[in-house]
Amino acid sequence: MQIPLADTLRAALALPGWAAHLGAIDPMTARLEDLPVLRKSDLPALQAASPPFAGFAPGTGRARLFASPGPIFEGVGDGPDPWRFAPALAAAGISAGDVVLNTFGYHLTPGGFIFDSAARALGCAVIPAGPGNTAQILEAMRAYRPTAYAGTPDFLKILLEAADAAGVDGGCMTRAVVTGAAFPPSLREWVAGRGITAVEAYGTAELGLIAHSVPGEAGMRVARGIILEILRPGTGEPLPEGEIGEVAVTIPDAGHPMLRFSPGDMSAFLPGGTHIRGWLGRADQTAKVRGMFIRPEQVAAIGRAMPGLGRLRLCITRAGEQDSMELLAEGEGDAAALAEALRAATGLRGDARFVAPGSLAADGRVIDDQR
Repeated sequence: MQIPLADTLRAALALPGWAAHLGAIDPMTARLEDLPVLRKSDLPALQAASPPFAGFAPGTGRARLFASPGPIFEGVGDGPDPWRFAPALAAAGISAGDVVLNTFGYHLTPGGFIFDSAARALGCAVIPAGPGNTAQILEAMRAYRPTAYAGTPDFLKILLEAADAAGVDGGCMTRAVVTGAAFPPSLREWVAGRGITAVEAYGTAELGLIAHSVPGEAGMRVARGIILEILRPGTGEPLPEGEIGEVAVTIPDAGHPMLRFSPGDMSAFLPGGTHIRGWLGRADQTAKVRGMFIRPEQVAAIGRAMPGLGRLRLCITRAGEQDSMELLAEGEGDAAALAEALRAATGLRGDARFVAPGSLAADGRVIDDQR
């Protein structure tokens, strides 16, 4: 598809990391689906070779500099709500005058500042609690009576139960934005039973807000100002609505060039394309077979080498105390040729067979490690 991203592409090509990654493209004619995917999992090696940002961001103009596990180095400019998380807080009903208890960390990682800046942009006061230190947080709750919470969903439950035990009124908190951990239905019901409207946010330090839940709406609403794609793992091929695949985000902003960046997560579009199902696992399905790594990109290469195939799935098992693998491919053809394509792509021998079109689940799984 044609994309109105010429200014963003020109800005990206002015940065050495993006220029090397994108190669020879014409910003005026480039199509989004033709651009290579940049994966977060590649950043540690790229940044180690060219610190701190591997040429994917300007070396100046940063107000704060972070070092996240990986390690991955990130910087952010000054200004209100630079990660664009305020809409997630607003969806929970958080607004000017609220006091937000922020339990995300402020030390080296950006989580605390992400929610701090979003809350301040809405006119809220923030208690910079950080994670843990439950006893101190309870004292702050007793004094300030926060009306909203930002943190992981499990810590919200821990905190409220600790407040009950300590005789601290936790009922002052009636709104919450949670992320960073699973929010299963049982915990959702528990939080709702405490009279708290909770919104789940999904985003990263590199991309800012990607999507967030909205009370009364199914799934998570895609954030404004981004282009979100769901790709077949290991490829740059967009998938239709309903199919689970790899999340990739483009931010059409010359001041923050980000093009088909994958945080490594899986999701799927709901009908209409404005909402996703939320976080559905990791896209990195790398497996080690007989001492060698097998990656989704290698399986995707088989599909490119043998046009006309449908979905592919590499099943890895143990047989006779040895690793065994079988490639399943939707369609018809020569199984021996398919097995040879598997050997050429991976350097390992395995079985192969064709299955009926549509018989492999549309769950985004390319490598199924059953060991």
